[in-house]
Amino acid sequence: MEAANYRTVRVPSDFDVPLFVKDDFANFYRAAFDRAVAREKMHAVFVEYAWDMGWCDPCAADPLTVAELTALGAGWVAAGGNELLRRAPRGGLGNAPYVTRLHVRYDAVSFPEDLTFIETGDRENFQGRYIMRHPAVIRESCAAGDAYRAALPARLKREAQTLADVTGWPQKEIEARMQANGQPVAEPQ
Repeated sequence: MEAANYRTVRVPSDFDVPLFVKDDFANFYRAAFDRAVAREKMHAVFVEYAWDMGWCDPCAADPLTVAELTALGAGWVAAGGNELLRRAPRGGLGNAPYVTRLHVRYDAVSFPEDLTFIETGDRENFQGRYIMRHPAVIRESCAAGDAYRAALPARLKREAQTLADVTGWPQKEIEARMQANGQPVAEPQ
């Protein structure tokens, strides 16, 4: 599904975030969504998730059951039963349901018409994705380990800058939270 009468865009995705985001995900996502809505001047519908139920690699969760899909309005699935939902080779099944989760924030000014939806022609799988990379703990000294340790503060600084750009949170506060979580962005003295 996508909006027929408003632009449909994807939520910000596919970037590294500091480790502390795991324990504060609700606030992170709220801030990132608020910022995305502001960037779109509150005139877009956001795709959070879109997936062909005929296959997944990797699966974010178990595919929906026939009963769940039927309850969502995919009545044709009941005729095919569970056989339809068995994993197919990459490329999926032509008649497998394609599930889309949309998120929108609106008011009467920014969305003067009710939303109307159409079946999307885009069957590319998508889900908002945020990557947390745990720094390796390397005790031995070697050229590769020394280079890794030397590059780590710059990588963490980029994560802090990205998080600030995506959420609007002050970078200094992000860096302080990273420091408290064992991810120093400055070169150790």
